[in-house]
Amino acid sequence: MPATSPAFLNTPYIGRFAPSPTGLLHFGSLVSALASFLDARACRGTWLVRMEDLDPPREQPGAADAILQALEQHGLTWDGEVVFQSRRHAAYETLLHDLQRQHLIYRCDCTRQDLQTMGGIYNGRCRTRLVDTSHPHALRLKLYDTLPLPDDRLEFTDLFQGQQIQNLRLEAGDQILKRKDGLFAYQLAVVADDMAQGITHIIRGLDLLPVTARQIAFFNICHRPAPLYGHVPMAINQHGQKLSKQNLALPLDGQKASGNLWYALAFLGQRPPPELKTATVAEILAWGVQHWQREQVAAMPREALSPLLSGEEYPHL
Repeated sequence: MPATSPAFLNTPYIGRFAPSPTGLLHFGSLVSALASFLDARACRGTWLVRMEDLDPPREQPGAADAILQALEQHGLTWDGEVVFQSRRHAAYETLLHDLQRQHLIYRCDCTRQDLQTMGGIYNGRCRTRLVDTSHPHALRLKLYDTLPLPDDRLEFTDLFQGQQIQNLRLEAGDQILKRKDGLFAYQLAVVADDMAQGITHIIRGLDLLPVTARQIAFFNICHRPAPLYGHVPMAINQHGQKLSKQNLALPLDGQKASGNLWYALAFLGQRPPPELKTATVAEILAWGVQHWQREQVAAMPREALSPLLSGEEYPHL
């Protein structure tokens, strides 16, 4: 089954960057945001920003505003208004009700220990169980056998990583759409919002490649064309760890925006000229849009990244 519908081929490009306000933007975030921005602008498309603020206990006060300020400092200006997922609960509930009417959702009271016993991938245990609704329970989507897929395998072509095959039963399992604590799950909100905003292209970090097939399947279950996906290499520190808030990655310094952008372009394989380091943010982005090549991202060998990740050339890592 094809991963994406040809329906988007003649549709205006709409891309998006969707950070979570659990911390400040760091170099790894900038790489993803810049790749998404340049791909959209090079295709003369629309670039949106969406704040994925679904999990209040994990959010950092003031982080959303700081993220938007950091994007502006780096010239990554978005089109339209920023969408906040915390304001879209009614839309998520509507989609849940639609899926329930189609008998595509079931209750699940399994624990993390149960999931560990299953090997980390949910095996559909509660599909045939009577779950007590008076006890905390999640809502799961019947994912892996809802679509006519050969051997539960979904194939798609990543814009940078090439042909991908993922087994929905063995690598994804039925996905939680609403958690036991009553919060909407990421897998529900992200697909609902991408459909609502008409997203045609999603450029993001390689760490999200494993969840792509389940999101494509969700689009197909909703009878909507899935976006084209492209996953760029992840920035890692000298210890081989992904740059992240959990690994205490340093926040971007807005006073060094030009240098940050130059190194992000280099990380993405775009080969910016050395003299561009001292250019203005606007000049660097104009160069990036004019010279953006997906092929350079796809062809960049991992070992070529090591000088950028050593922390010697780029002190923010």
